[in-house]
Amino acid sequence: LAWKLSQSPRVDRIFVAPGNGGTAGADKCENVVLSSDDLPGLLRFAQEQRVDLTVVGPEAPLVAGLVDLFEAAGLAVFGPVQAAAQLEGSKAFSKKFMLEHGIPTGRAEIFDDFDTAVQYVRKLTAPPVIKASGLAAGKGVILPASPEEAVSVLREMLVDRRFGAASETVLVEERLEGPELSVLAFCDGQTLRIMPPAQDHKRLLDNDQGPNTGGMGAFSPSPLATPALLEEVERTVLRPTLAGMADAGTPYKGVLYAGLMLTADGPKVLEFNCRFGDPETQVILPLLESDLVDIMLACVEGRLDQVAPRWSDQAAVTVVMASGGYPSSYPKGKVITGVGEAAAKGCLVFHAGTALDAEDRLVTSGGRVLAVTGRGDT
Repeated sequence: LAWKLSQSPRVDRIFVAPGNGGTAGADKCENVVLSSDDLPGLLRFAQEQRVDLTVVGPEAPLVAGLVDLFEAAGLAVFGPVQAAAQLEGSKAFSKKFMLEHGIPTGRAEIFDDFDTAVQYVRKLTAPPVIKASGLAAGKGVILPASPEEAVSVLREMLVDRRFGAASETVLVEERLEGPELSVLAFCDGQTLRIMPPAQDHKRLLDNDQGPNTGGMGAFSPSPLATPALLEEVERTVLRPTLAGMADAGTPYKGVLYAGLMLTADGPKVLEFNCRFGDPETQVILPLLESDLVDIMLACVEGRLDQVAPRWSDQAAVTVVMASGGYPSSYPKGKVITGVGEAAAKGCLVFHAGTALDAEDRLVTSGGRVLAVTGRGDT
């Protein structure tokens, strides 16, 4: 996001809170020692620095109400209000919303009691998907291979609170079959503009093996996303979502991300996210030829109908480099080399879990560390 925003002639300075080793020293960028969940501190900083536009990247501050706080103070901010962000913040809310508005999705039951959930799971004839309802950093969706494993997962979530408050409520959902597709759209409450669709790969290992992660790689555009399919997604998923949010008095502004499964019965929603996806953003924004600031301000000001984003005809692919041990425990502080060499070859190297140590060396500071993106004709 900072990389793309810095390309706008309208932008003089970008403050990144808290930032990482990539934004430290990047063009027009300055890291700010503020946590993304320090809402009062972020508001105070934006007011003191007379920030013209705040772009909320992660989901947690959106779900916590950062947009509401900034709007109440008269500040321009890109992202949905707290009530609308519940589409991602609560999978239970999201599932009920989809059922209420006729949006295609998998069948599911919602539980907060372990024994009741176990009784339900033992009656199933096919393995389900078990999802923590709250925010779990992309790791709260488990695909058990057997009824015994399903019971174990339920115990971890509902009894042991593996994900804290996020797993106080769980969904036991039918396991859909088909390829996945990510469709993101800019929204201003009424109008939407679809971005090039992407496919991301959530399993840790090659050949779709290993546990789910926040995402290990992606490419865009997807050959699966024909014009007819995108029209169907817009008609059955995106527009009903915008209409439902508007009817509830919480018009959806920002990025709406629909994670879809392309089943034999048509596209069905696996999940909604209320912000740019990671790693989808690393392949979508490199294809954007328009000024991202213009688009975001149009969303904030309710005039997206006057904007037509331009996209490259090229394709982009990104591969995530992760710390050993991810998505479980992993070491930090490992020195990273070769970033300059990759950039010199024309790759875009986007930073995630990186930092500068006391000796000003680039080191690992998280699970997913770098996303290396290439663009080209296809």
